Amino acid sequence: MARIESQTAEQDAMRTVANLMIAAARTAPKARGVDEIRTMIIDGEDLEILARAMEDTAPGRPEIIANGLKRDAGNVRASHCAVLIGIRGVPKKPENPFDCGACGFRTCENLLKAREKRDASQDFPGPVCAIASIDLGVALGSAVKVAAENNVDNRMMYTMGVAAAKLKWLEADIVMGIPLSVSGKSPYFDRG
Repeated sequence: MARIESQTAEQDAMRTVANLMIAAARTAPKARGVDEIRTMIIDGEDLEILARAMEDTAPGRPEIIANGLKRDAGNVRASHCAVLIGIRGVPKKPENPFDCGACGFRTCENLLKAREKRDASQDFPGPVCAIASIDLGVALGSAVKVAAENNVDNRMMYTMGVAAAKLKWLEADIVMGIPLSVSGKSPYFDRG
């Protein structure tokens, strides 16, 4: 019989849950049956790379965002692994467009033309299809539900997504990060 130390078992559990979260994001319902979700699991040294990128992104930002980036970098370092989920913000089936206007443009074609002139200095250069953004929300909800159902501490973080986008880890217009931890107290709440 083998003896598996707590730390090893917890790390294995985290990776299993992260894999299940990726599956949940992938199988979450998507508008028009078009899947533009992008996912990735990070752990080990990549957590430190992401945390440093978060801190490097802080200078020159409004205080509330700069403080959040620095605080959340510490949360990433306290994590066993993390899941990144992003979306490409292109309209669904532009050859047969919805032209719903929710993105602020009259047509999907106008949205696509506006995307050619995006401002790369933004955290997430828009514009993006509103329907694609809804798909991202559904995928994120599906993923964090899996973590919660498996008693794994987690929290959706805009700040992780900003740094991951700057690192170009996902081919996505919007990225959110979900750090994962198993410990006696969640590092993601009562953070100050």
